[in-house]
Amino acid sequence: MIEKSINKQAAVPESSIYLCAPINALVEGIYEENITFAEIKKHGDFGLGTFNDLDGEMVMLDGNVYQITSDGKVVAIGDDVLTPFACVTFYKPLSHDEITSEMNYDDFIAFINSLLPSPNIFYAIRIDGWFSHVKARSVPKQENYRPLAEATKEQSIFRFSDVEGTVAGFFTPEFVPSVSVPGFHLHFLSSDRNHGGHVLECRPRNVRIGVQFISKLELSLPMSLDYLTEDFKRDVKQDLDKAEK
Repeated sequence: MIEKSINKQAAVPESSIYLCAPINALVEGIYEENITFAEIKKHGDFGLGTFNDLDGEMVMLDGNVYQITSDGKVVAIGDDVLTPFACVTFYKPLSHDEITSEMNYDDFIAFINSLLPSPNIFYAIRIDGWFSHVKARSVPKQENYRPLAEATKEQSIFRFSDVEGTVAGFFTPEFVPSVSVPGFHLHFLSSDRNHGGHVLECRPRNVRIGVQFISKLELSLPMSLDYLTEDFKRDVKQDLDKAEK
């Protein structure tokens, strides 16, 4: 069963999405940008990303940052920890919808797509509640310059059943694949803060979905030597598809 409710407003509140580096840098193996989470928090309280040396998956909820390591541990992270890639916003959902019966992953993604009136803007998506199944991954710490598609071949896969938690993520338009992951990019964190990872698949059972419309993009370009001297002419879409799925 699906229930919908929309906050009726005359206009969509203006909001921004912030990225501390383009995703292409990560795809090419630039895993050390040395940007602190103190800096990231100036731009948002909700989001996802990773850590220097690609050391696990990051989830930010309500201003708190968590690291899901490749051995499945969840660690609360301080402001001095460093990241090469983070995508955040100040979360202000415009609409809320509920799913009250189990749904397979393909139907779930199709339903979320139906909540997005246009594929040409960004959206922040937060899904809270119970999941019959979550399949997630995390990547072990890597050497700099190893391409992301190679690094993710060593990913650890986690499977959780009958779990309560939050899926946090974003929808990115297809026309900016060098900036962020096109389509849906979702990370999971359990309510007990013991499990999580990059979502590969899930089956929601009883969840509430909040959607934020985002019309502005703020992108910081790193000033590291690695970034400034990298050749970004290569089309990395195929590599990104492999790494994310």
